[in-house]
Amino acid sequence: MAKKNTRDEHNKVTTQFIDLANQLKDKGHDIELIAAALMSASGIYTTYTVAGDQGYLQQAGVDKVAARYKENLTYIQEVKKAAAKAS
Repeated sequence: MAKKNTRDEHNKVTTQFIDLANQLKDKGHDIELIAAALMSASGIYTTYTVAGDQGYLQQAGVDKVAARYKENLTYIQEVKKAAAKAS
């Protein structure tokens, strides 16, 4: 049975990815390159989690993943907007 991940665990792992991205930036890599590489890595890993090592997503799967990315990005922007208004 898969472990139920908590929001705290999610935030800790997210922070580790941000830390890695900042380390790459500090080594002189362009932030747009880093963002694109993170998106690529996320797409590759998401495909692996759904379809396994040798699999791939059908178009319906691509659409579902894209919708989840959009939902997540929308949520992040709402949080950032609320934080900006609060400060």
